[in-house]
Amino acid sequence: MLVIVLVTMLTSVSSACADDSPLPGGFVYQLQGYPGGRLDELAAAPFRTAVVDLARDAGSSYFRADEIGRLKASGKRVLAYFEIGSIEEFRPDFAAIRAERLLLNEWPSWPGEHFVRYWEPGWWELAVRPRLDRALATGFDGVYLDTPLAYEEIDLALLPGTDRVALAARMTDLIVRISAHVKRLNPAFGVYPQNSPELREYPGYLAAIDGIGMEELFFRATDEPCTAEFCAANLAQTRKLKEAGKTVLAVDYATRAENVAEACRRYREEGFEGYVTVRALDTVAAPCR
Repeated sequence: MLVIVLVTMLTSVSSACADDSPLPGGFVYQLQGYPGGRLDELAAAPFRTAVVDLARDAGSSYFRADEIGRLKASGKRVLAYFEIGSIEEFRPDFAAIRAERLLLNEWPSWPGEHFVRYWEPGWWELAVRPRLDRALATGFDGVYLDTPLAYEEIDLALLPGTDRVALAARMTDLIVRISAHVKRLNPAFGVYPQNSPELREYPGYLAAIDGIGMEELFFRATDEPCTAEFCAANLAQTRKLKEAGKTVLAVDYATRAENVAEACRRYREEGFEGYVTVRALDTVAAPCR
C-alpha cells in the first residue's frame, strides 16, 4: 500500500547494526520522495536490490527505460512495485477499474485505497497485464507485488457464498498467472509477492515465485516490537519459504538505533535480505551492516 506524503519525514534511519559484517545482498525499498523525480540517490546507495514504483509520482509519470537502465548499471537488481489486490484512487487506471465495477470495500487502514475483484478478467486486462508489460518493456528485473493479503481484508458481506479459502485460492491463481505471463517473455524475470506467506500452502504458488517481500516481521510501524500471534505465524511461514530456496526481502519500520540494530541482527540470523526504514518509504535509509 502506498500513501502520498506531503510533509517530509523529519526522522530517518541513520544507524546500522553494530556488527560490520555485510548482509548477503541487502535491498532498498522506496516508493516516493525521489529527489527531483530521479533515481540518482538510489543508484549511489550500497544495495544489491532496489524496489521502486513503476512511476516517479505514483501516477502516470512512469520511469523510462534509460532511467531504470542507469539504476541497473549501478549493480542493482531492480523490481517494479505495484498492487495486485487493491488500487488507490490516485492511480491513473482507477477510473476505468471503478467503471468496470471491480471495486470492493475501502481499506480502513489506508483511506482512498479499495480492494478489488482481482479474479475478474477486467482486473487482469485493465490493471495487471498492462503493468506487467510496462515493467518488462522498461527493463525491470522483476515485479514486487503488494496486497496479496486482499483475500483476508475483503468484506465477505459483499461476496455472498465466498469464503477466505476460496479467495486465497483465487489470489494464488493470479500470482501463478502473473508468473506464467512474465516468464514466457523473460524466464529470468523475478516474481516477488509481498506478505501472505501462508499462500505457499496452495498449489502452484511455490513454483510461481522467486522470493517474497515481508513487512513487519520484527517491528511494526513504528518501533513497536512485533509480538502478536500473527507475527510468529508469519515468521514461521517465511522460514519455510527460505528453506524452499526462496529469497526473503524483509522490511521493518523503526527509527530508534537499538531497534534498527535488533532488526538487522535478526536478518543475519535468519539469512534474510533486510531493510529498516520509515513507513512512508520516502527516503533511502542506511543499510544493515
